[in-house]
Amino acid sequence: SGAELLAFAQFLDSSPQPLVYGYGRRNLHELRAREFGRLAGTVYLDHAGATLFPQSQLTSFTKDLMENVYGNPHSQNISSKLTHDTVEQVRYRILAHFHTSPEDYTVIFTAGSTAALKLVAEAFPWVSPGPESSGSRFCYLTDSHTSVVGMREVTAAMNIASIPVRPEDMWLAGEQDAAAASDPNGQLLHLFCYPAQSNFSGTRYPLSWIEEVKSGRMCPVSGPGKWFVLLDAAAYVGTSPLDLSVHQADFVPLSFYKIFGFPTGLGALLVNSRSAPLLRKTYFGGGTAAAYLAEEDFYIPRESRLTGGMENIRQHTFTLAQYTYAALSTLRYPNGAPVVQIYSDSEFSSPEVQGPVISFNVLDDNGNIIGYSQVDKMASLHNIHVRTGCFCNTGACQRHLGISDEMIKKHLQAGHVCGDDVDLIDGQPTGSVRISFGYMSTLEDAQAFLRFIIATRLRPSHGQPHPLATPGEAGALPAESEAPNAVPATRARRSPSPQEDASPDSRVWDNSPTTVDAVSLRPPLLETTRTQQTPSEKAAGIPDGGLGSHVVTNLFLYPIKSCAAFEVTRWPLGNQGLLYDRSWMVVNHNGICLSQKQEPRLCLIQPFIDLQQRIMVIKAQGMEPIAVPLEENSKPAQICQSKVCADRVNTYDCGEKISSWLSKFFGRPCHLIKQSSDFQRNARKKRGKDQSACTTATLSLVNEAQYLLINRSSVLELQRQLSTSDENGKEELFPVNNLISRFRANIITNGTRAFEEEKWDEISVGSLHFQVVGPCHRCQMICIDQQTGQRNRNVFQKLSERRERKVNFGLYLMHTSLDLSSPCYLSVGSQVLPVLKENVEHYDLPASEKHQEVIS
Repeated sequence: SGAELLAFAQFLDSSPQPLVYGYGRRNLHELRAREFGRLAGTVYLDHAGATLFPQSQLTSFTKDLMENVYGNPHSQNISSKLTHDTVEQVRYRILAHFHTSPEDYTVIFTAGSTAALKLVAEAFPWVSPGPESSGSRFCYLTDSHTSVVGMREVTAAMNIASIPVRPEDMWLAGEQDAAAASDPNGQLLHLFCYPAQSNFSGTRYPLSWIEEVKSGRMCPVSGPGKWFVLLDAAAYVGTSPLDLSVHQADFVPLSFYKIFGFPTGLGALLVNSRSAPLLRKTYFGGGTAAAYLAEEDFYIPRESRLTGGMENIRQHTFTLAQYTYAALSTLRYPNGAPVVQIYSDSEFSSPEVQGPVISFNVLDDNGNIIGYSQVDKMASLHNIHVRTGCFCNTGACQRHLGISDEMIKKHLQAGHVCGDDVDLIDGQPTGSVRISFGYMSTLEDAQAFLRFIIATRLRPSHGQPHPLATPGEAGALPAESEAPNAVPATRARRSPSPQEDASPDSRVWDNSPTTVDAVSLRPPLLETTRTQQTPSEKAAGIPDGGLGSHVVTNLFLYPIKSCAAFEVTRWPLGNQGLLYDRSWMVVNHNGICLSQKQEPRLCLIQPFIDLQQRIMVIKAQGMEPIAVPLEENSKPAQICQSKVCADRVNTYDCGEKISSWLSKFFGRPCHLIKQSSDFQRNARKKRGKDQSACTTATLSLVNEAQYLLINRSSVLELQRQLSTSDENGKEELFPVNNLISRFRANIITNGTRAFEEEKWDEISVGSLHFQVVGPCHRCQMICIDQQTGQRNRNVFQKLSERRERKVNFGLYLMHTSLDLSSPCYLSVGSQVLPVLKENVEHYDLPASEKHQEVIS
């Protein structure tokens, strides 16, 4: 049926041509285990973006560096000669790999294929147009990488015409008669660039075009002159052999990480020896000059240095791609509608016309496209790595998705730029999803991806938790077999230990001069529905089951970014939001911020703030509590720079003691850093319509805004969507507080209707005024149970379905104005006054409530 996984054996038997999977006696699974053990549990399907290096490659490289002394190759000593000879040997082996020799091609090392393309654009012997000449022409296939199209900026500076050529035009050019062809002996020199393999769709364009264009039998555009051909081989040579003794392109740029995975930042330009003398060098550097004078325009260049297993890889990767293509093509919804739309110029008939790349979009059962960013987020929950967008190939993206030039400009005006997650504009896609296979890809990789599509589109699961740490390790998660959304009250659960039961998790902090009451967020394990009041609601005197209209029911701050919540009943405000909200973050040994996406056990780190003693106490199961001061010590701290959502922030390290504590818990080097008190990070969000342009909100280490608000009624609606039934037909629910904790909001309101908050433009809480700056676009973190660190994929998928494929939940808020000359507080029990977007309707407060939160 359309919901079943295509059996691989059946696929092989039905193929009209013999297909190859694996590498004969070389066991593919042994190769994976030996060289790519780090892939355990991960399905990596972005080999067209960057393939992966084997462990032995890195080991051999490191061993070579440690055992040999490599000097500057321009010197004459022994270490320098070793470097020079090694480089020359590498050049020889590169050429041998492409079935050619130093007599026919030379190797120029570059910073990658992009740098190689730029070099050709700068050094090609262009002829500018004049009174008696139309000048040289630069033509490129529209299905080209951005780096190829970017060459036109270099040629434009020389007044050279750039002409895009569509693939269908090239096919027509191949059918023209000889009389219309170009003159290969003409004086004008032109350059035609095309990819051996489309990095968008995987289409492989004929290598025969090289000779046909060079000989004049095929002409990208009509006119006199001689054509040279640049073959962009970067995407092609990672999974296919290229024989330059047969297909003698003039210029062949490539990047080595596309082939070997390592090293990055290194590529090469292979230059045909017959074309090399024509190149005009416009710059000379160290090692490239035979002689030059500093005070005179005198320069003499050094003698020019413009300098299988692949067939098995080609067959293996093509078999995986063809199988996946065939399986995807057969998937159907119950109404017969296809599950995916594949963008391809071939029927995956042979590796000559198609590479191991599949570009597609997922459809719903009505034929509407589901945005690629939502597919990407769901894939990440299954540990499947894909590529999304236009893949730096706007021309192919436009052709396959039917996006006009006007639409591209309209998308830009709407805020969409290359590489963002704006996947749908007016219901139309701005890009697609791409999967690609590499030499170490397995059938299990392909089938894991297919099962993911089937599970999420045709057989949505009820979601199972996935342990993310080995039991017994510091910070390991408790072993649980049951799903967090299937916890009947009668089921036996792990009871808290006496130590846990005696912990101060549930006590109320009331030791500060400002009488700040706070409790931590640790809902009871046995809770299945919200039948009891939270401590915050009891403290605020809110009647059980009788919440009024638009009341603050809970307040949370998250002192350490991505760690557990700290629940309070009344809390002071600062100029960045709730005082100390996300003032700290955990970073790895390279200073990179850790989030629950990479380290779900962050949610098990519980911070408690004591304003009276000016400390933050940090706790975690199996660890002794540790205290950190709220502010910098009197001695100057060492300032370091970190990044939060692309913003540079000044921070300082909180010391070795807490670093050791965190490193022990996570089992890897970690540090706790805090945003410097004298550093100001300005928000980039647009302010409200009534604010002056000079008003600038400041942020802590939050992602987007000072506050995040969610509506309890919206949570209840999501809970209903997530309801399941056990084998006895008994309905089971996610606990409401469990769901609330996943959304990591600061302000929880009870509301009256689900998602009514999305119509709000502003809100007031007593005398405090907040501007709504937009919805919160959710990521995979909402799938993490904040009490256990386990994942449940169902949450994200159900929310995606409920929210019409856009996973928005909650509102971002900013202060519209805040006078901190006197202390300001937010309190549970305060009423919320919304202002609607459309008719600016106010919800009136009772007179007795209007001054409940007057600034004192």
